[in-house]
Amino acid sequence: MSTAISVRIPDSLASELSSIAQETERPKSFHIQKALEAYLEELADLQIAVDRLHDTSDPVISLGDMRKELEL
Repeated sequence: MSTAISVRIPDSLASELSSIAQETERPKSFHIQKALEAYLEELADLQIAVDRLHDTSDPVISLGDMRKELEL
């Protein structure tokens, strides 16, 4: 199932989206969906990183220790 959503974007972005859709022979909605999926995945990764940063039970190691562990 899919849901229709209406958004307003700047003319320049709409023009760029139209160009990309034409070049790739894919609908604009395809590119918008892929961009939104990528954004949401990055946002989830960022939240995981922030949560780990604030997790006091998660040990923090120095760059030097990491290099030694990875033998770099």
